[in-house]
Amino acid sequence: MATIIKEINFKGVDIPVIFEEGGFVPIVSIQLVFRNAGHLSNTKDGLASLSADILNEGTQKDGSVGYATKLDTHAIKLGSHVGRESFVIEVSALKSEFDYAIDRLVELLKDPNYTQEALTHIKNQKIGWLRQKKSDFNYIAGTSLREILFRGTPLSHPYDGTLKSVETISLDDIQSFISSKLGYNNMIALVGGDIEFKDAQKHLNRLIEIFPKVELKDIKNIKASNKKETKEIYEDTQQAYIFFGSPFDFSYSNRDQHKADIAEYLLGGAGFGSRLMEEIRVKRGLTYGIYSALKRTKTTSYLSGYMQTKLSTQDEAKKLIQEVVDEFVKNGITQQELDDTKKFLLGSEPLRAETLSQRLYRTYNNFYNDRPLDYSIEKLKKIESVTLEEMNEFIKAHTEIRDLSFSIVTKEEKIK
Repeated sequence: MATIIKEINFKGVDIPVIFEEGGFVPIVSIQLVFRNAGHLSNTKDGLASLSADILNEGTQKDGSVGYATKLDTHAIKLGSHVGRESFVIEVSALKSEFDYAIDRLVELLKDPNYTQEALTHIKNQKIGWLRQKKSDFNYIAGTSLREILFRGTPLSHPYDGTLKSVETISLDDIQSFISSKLGYNNMIALVGGDIEFKDAQKHLNRLIEIFPKVELKDIKNIKASNKKETKEIYEDTQQAYIFFGSPFDFSYSNRDQHKADIAEYLLGGAGFGSRLMEEIRVKRGLTYGIYSALKRTKTTSYLSGYMQTKLSTQDEAKKLIQEVVDEFVKNGITQQELDDTKKFLLGSEPLRAETLSQRLYRTYNNFYNDRPLDYSIEKLKKIESVTLEEMNEFIKAHTEIRDLSFSIVTKEEKIK
């Protein structure tokens, strides 16, 4: 059965339900996705993340251990997590245990573990994680790059907060976030597995009625900086960690996503088939790997990439990254590169829709980004038919990706 979209009307609001029935394995899963309730909705850095964490601490009645025991006894997976734009609550179980799983989720939503003990536990975990990140040079460079590219916007903030911001978050902050961001009117449900829609609807009706109506706020578009800044962060490191990024003026809803996919693959997404890998690793041996992506979301669109190299070759690698991007934009790609990319993208397509969860997410992604539900099929046809002239016209038009900024974790006295 193909993935389809249904709707459940609740108090005059049509709640989208992305649904696929599949009985090959007797498992059922439901995800509740709340739009505009992710990291970018933080009023304090790390608040969305801690709000998801506290929903993983069970109920006040049972506590985290007692509640987890209930789930484990019936092999139920239930949890919450948060992304840049969305907050997700999900539950999955064997079909025979799914009624019980929904009972436990209802129990959780009506009685979250809003206790000082639970808050102290999740804050200690987050603080421990943040302290570990002080020696994670990839994390440091990546966080710093976002600060450079998106200074003065929510995207510049550390998603999981800082040691200082996490300390200031209270139970009231978390309760306010959950009650004001998770509503039936910003919900999308994803349901898949060995279940008929009429049964899925019964479960969803029980869940939907628990949530309030919340104020809806659109996500404003954020443009990456084109100022070509370089920031060096000095640590006791034996390697240079180079993160780089630039603007990419391209909307998430643009119907030429296939061209961006091909450009992304050939510049830095293809591993050994990409320009960056070929020039910087294969020809010069400056790194084990270098990668880049053309990130496209409702919030922003930008080029982002990273690599590691010896301290003594840091400057050479940085210069080469700029040269490769400049050359890519100036002269475009070859017919051979285009042909090879088409073969890969078309040939690997079955692997991207192999599982039920992949198909549900793909349909959700098309729906969320205001594209036709069959857009993935449409995109494949476009990849197959796009010409070299069309691709090079596209690449050469995006001169803004040359405006690279760099965030580099390095040693103050480099080895020459």
